[in-house]
Amino acid sequence: MNDSLYIAATGMHMQQKNVDTISNNLANVNTPGFKKGKVSFEDLVYRDMGGATSAIEAGGQRLWQGSGVAMSAILKSFVAGQLKKTDLPLDVAIEGDGFFEVVAQEGVSAFSRGGSLMVDKDGFLATSGGQILKPAIHIGLDAKEISIKPDGRVLVRTRDGGDSLEAGRIELVRFSDTTGLTPIGGNLYKPTERSGDPIYGRAGDEGVGTLAQGFVEGSNVNLVDEMVDLMVAQRAYESSVKIIQASDEMLAMSNNLRK
Repeated sequence: MNDSLYIAATGMHMQQKNVDTISNNLANVNTPGFKKGKVSFEDLVYRDMGGATSAIEAGGQRLWQGSGVAMSAILKSFVAGQLKKTDLPLDVAIEGDGFFEVVAQEGVSAFSRGGSLMVDKDGFLATSGGQILKPAIHIGLDAKEISIKPDGRVLVRTRDGGDSLEAGRIELVRFSDTTGLTPIGGNLYKPTERSGDPIYGRAGDEGVGTLAQGFVEGSNVNLVDEMVDLMVAQRAYESSVKIIQASDEMLAMSNNLRK
């Protein structure tokens, strides 16, 4: 009898994790380059209950009782979001596969699809979170006009006039399995053994997309899908609560019979 209480409790706990993930998706519906997460579940260990009847035993079968549910992973969907036109010169969207490489905390490389860029206080091209692109591209603080080509070339014209000069090239990287990337916050990801090492290339190369200046990639969160998933999670949570209530009532009746 107590098993049903614990099993239902695992269901409640996992659905709460599911709701937390959906809430995070909805909160980031307007975050450029955000990729939605989806909880993946797995059943817990089964216990061998032995054969129940001679017919079952004769068939060589056993009875197994499950122990509930657990969360196996929160998988990120890297389906591209819709491109949004901003006409801002430092907004850059990746059309196709690929990530920007940036220098995160302690000099460690991280990767992002967010293309809302800026020029930092030292004149380097950086993300809106302040992470400098890698390889570093020095724009300078006196730039009058910045042009980012589809192949990643960054051309800068200063206030002094004259021709535009190439300040550098934005490189893109890809991974053999993007679902293996681990989010670390700030719309950044780090590679894992599952994702494989970053594969470097130039924008427009085989397997890597091109760059679109004046656009940002929107979040790939679909409000309708998330609301449907939220209702399903809520119903599953309610079902687990009802199981606990029913098990508690049955346990109370069993105790009353002993009096």
